Amino acid sequence: MSGSPTGEIYRIDWLPGTDVLHGTCHCGREHTSQDPIEMWEWMLAHPQGHQPEGHHPQGHEPQGNSS
Repeated sequence: MSGSPTGEIYRIDWLPGTDVLHGTCHCGREHTSQDPIEMWEWMLAHPQGHQPEGHHPQGHEPQGNSS
């Protein structure tokens, strides 16, 4: 590995009894796929493909918690 740690956590779980992988990005978005390469490409493409359905951000997304 090169560089310093980013603190981002990517999680991929295998769903037992299936060929399905369930991934959770550090942003909280979830994705399923049978192809491990496609799963990693989706995760590493963050933020592309990580917006909720129907959400079309304008400009930059806010950083941190809004609470």
